[in-house]
Amino acid sequence: MVLVLRPGRAEDAPECGRICFEAFGGIARDHGFPSDMPGAEPAAEMFRMVFDHPGFYTVVAEDDGRIVGSNCLDERSPVVGVGPITVDPAVQNGRIGRRLMLDVMRRAAERQAPGIRLLQSGYHCRSFALYAGLGFEFRETVACLQGPPIGGVVPGYEVRAATDADLAACNDLCRRVHGVDRGGELVDALKAGTARVTEHGGRITGYATDLSFFAHAVGETTEDVRALIAAAPSFGGPGILVPASDSALLQWCLGNGLRVVQLMSLMTIGLYSEPAGAYLPSILY
Repeated sequence: MVLVLRPGRAEDAPECGRICFEAFGGIARDHGFPSDMPGAEPAAEMFRMVFDHPGFYTVVAEDDGRIVGSNCLDERSPVVGVGPITVDPAVQNGRIGRRLMLDVMRRAAERQAPGIRLLQSGYHCRSFALYAGLGFEFRETVACLQGPPIGGVVPGYEVRAATDADLAACNDLCRRVHGVDRGGELVDALKAGTARVTEHGGRITGYATDLSFFAHAVGETTEDVRALIAAAPSFGGPGILVPASDSALLQWCLGNGLRVVQLMSLMTIGLYSEPAGAYLPSILY
């Protein structure tokens, strides 16, 4: 195999979507889990969004002109997030995934990104070994939860739609909790109308870009994030991602009808500080 790596293009989306759906679906079935991707077309739509977005770096792997894999790097915020990385099931275990990972790591180094992060399905030992072998450190077990909306409120915590005027306060909150902000993602969520904030004591104490697989949330306390979850009309995609170490939040979610879909590993290279508050990562980090 003579592998060629090149930037992803919008016209690659259908084939990348097919590979993504088949790759994730096959690995999930092999381990008795539901796939993260509901179909080839939703996966292709995700790639169309990523390939067209200036905040993402994308790379496609070709063998003799045929796409055999791809990877993406979310560069919308100072710390970058990897994924999705996919390899055609017909050519898996041929070190293509390693080449795709090394490419986005090179890109992050060129940009002098302070850190790289990703989430990995806990049942997929090969990908865990790949990332660990490339220098990623395990940080946290994360539970993917799905179920009916919880409804109700947390007394003393008001949840409302976020506005552009909230951006600075939300970024400041994220920096206090994580050491860096995720402002680029928050700007996109504000444009999409999915961002929400929690107010407590007359000020913003939590926010979420959405309550879904591809969204994140940050709060000063578990109560702030609990209020955001309670107010959500639904949980998008495979579900929300709750750090297992936040036992109070996890137990509250389970007690309110959410179920564990799978466990995932948060892994990092470079800058990482133990969160000084509550949070929900996205599937990217």
